[in-house]
This record gives sequence, structure tokens and C-alpha cells, in this order.
Amino acid sequence: MNYTAMPKVELHTHIEGAAPPDFIRGLAKEKSVDLSGIFEADGGYAYRDFWHFLEVYEAATSVLKSPSDYARLTRAVLENSADAGVVYLETFISPDFCGGRDVIAWRDYLAAIQDAAAEVERDRGIILRGIVTAVRHFGPDAAHEAARCAQETAGDFITGFGMGGDEKSGKQGDFAYAFDMAREAGLKLTTHAGEWNGPDEVRAALDDLKIERIGHGVRAIEDPALVNRLIEDDITLEVCPGSNVFLGVYPDLAAHPIAKLRDQGVKVTVSTDDPPFFRTDMVQEYENLSRQFGWDAADFKAVNLTATEAAFCDEATRDRVRKIVEAQDV
Repeated sequence: MNYTAMPKVELHTHIEGAAPPDFIRGLAKEKSVDLSGIFEADGGYAYRDFWHFLEVYEAATSVLKSPSDYARLTRAVLENSADAGVVYLETFISPDFCGGRDVIAWRDYLAAIQDAAAEVERDRGIILRGIVTAVRHFGPDAAHEAARCAQETAGDFITGFGMGGDEKSGKQGDFAYAFDMAREAGLKLTTHAGEWNGPDEVRAALDDLKIERIGHGVRAIEDPALVNRLIEDDITLEVCPGSNVFLGVYPDLAAHPIAKLRDQGVKVTVSTDDPPFFRTDMVQEYENLSRQFGWDAADFKAVNLTATEAAFCDEATRDRVRKIVEAQDV
């Protein structure tokens, strides 16, 4: 099976987390910043666990200091995604890292990202959309400011609002006001839940934030009633199997519930989260899922059609992507 040639729809990536290590290392050298402690001997990112990963992530992000840096980052990320066969990509973009949550500065960063995305779309065909993302461990006040940035720039490119960061910091409901702000601006909503905390975290996201998709959400499998609710409420999960295994949420792919969730009728999609941090890409994700669960071309096509329908984009864009995915031979 030619996994690279399969057209892929990816809904869960973080733009800084998708930064190739060589790109960050080169940028650090240009700026005379010493980041040697965040890399392994083989050049990949080095960290001990999820919480150390957050520290390394923020250290790597620290060299991205200007709109032009983010334009270069966007090109690098999209080129890698296109190489893996991704035709539509959604990425989390945080005003915390892009202008310090200042709306004027945020607009400058966003314009640079959009311009770079338009260039790569013209050259490679890959479509990018942005989800403004609050960082949970920065607290509710910072989330309000991020939501204000989202409100001010909602449109064809910024189509969603979400939250990432440390799932053990505060509660989903602490951020309800920020999500209400984004909803009023017409943005689609997602949040990370059910990765480190259990099913109650997913339930809180549904009840308190009234989201349409869940980032990860895999621990819902531990509560049959919650699984039924996901099906009844038509909630799509942005599942990142390689990330979950690499970080130790599950000991190996055999223990991962993506196939069980799908078999039970939950809408699941496949994404890489922060691919270079987790030594993965979409081709490797597909290879691993095929090897472990026997998924074939028809399964991947179905998963990509699910992702297409759940994408935070306008209907004209959805139609474009759907036609590409439907043309895949099975």
C-alpha cells in the first residue's frame, strides 16, 4: 500500500510543535541562542515526560520572535506535511507565542503565516486553516486575551478556537468565558481533553465548553455511557496515536483505543500532534495503524472523509477537499 500517495486530512497539529528540529536549531544559531540542552545526540528533541516536553516546547518556541520567523516556520511545516500526502491541515496557533496576546502584533504574525500558507498552497496544493489556541496552564485571564485575538481575526483562515497545554492545570469550566467569546465570533470550538485526565475531563469539555470536537479524547473509552454520548452528540475526536504512545498515555499501539472507538461508532480522525517531537509523520501513523489494526485503504479513506466533514472550514473548501479524498482508489 502506498501510504504516501493517500490524500490525508489532518485536524490536530500545533504549528510550533511541527517545527523540524533542524529549523529550530538553525534559527537559534542565527540569533545566537543556546538551545543545545533540548536536543538529543541524533538531533531530535529531548525530554523526559509530558511536563518536561512542555518546557522543551516553550524553549524551542522562544527563538520564534517575529512574523517573518513564523512565515518561515509555516513554509517548513507545510512542505513536510505535503511530502506526507496531507492535502488539508489545521494547526493550532497561539497568540501567547505570536505577539504576546497583543491584537495588533497578533495581526502582523497572522498576516505572515497566511501569506506563507498561500504560497505553499499555490505551489503544493496543501490547504491550511488556523485554530486560535489558549494555553491552559497560562490561566483563564490569558485565555480571554487569546479569545479576543480570535474574535478580531475570525474569518476564512482563522476558523476555530481551542485550548491546549497542561490538562492538569485548572478545569475546563474555568475557560468557559473565553469559549463563549469565540463562539459569538462564529468560530468552531475544540479543546484538549481525555489525554492525561480520564473520562470526566471529556464530559466537562462537553458540558462546560460545548465544543464540537475533542483533541485526543481517547480516555472516553473507559466510560461506555460517555462513548454513547460522543456518538449521540456527533462529536469527532482528533486522535493522535503516535503522540499518545510516545508520551506514555498508552504503553504501545496495541493498547490504544482508536480502533475500538471507531468500531463502536465514534467519529475518529488521525493526526500527528507535534510530529518531530514524537518522531512521526502521517505516513508513519498510517503504516503503524495498518500493521496493528489491519486498516486498509478503504479504512483510511473513510477516516479522511470523517475528518473532511469535521473540518473547521467553509463549505467551498470542504467540497474541494472532499473531491480529492473521494478520488482515492481503494
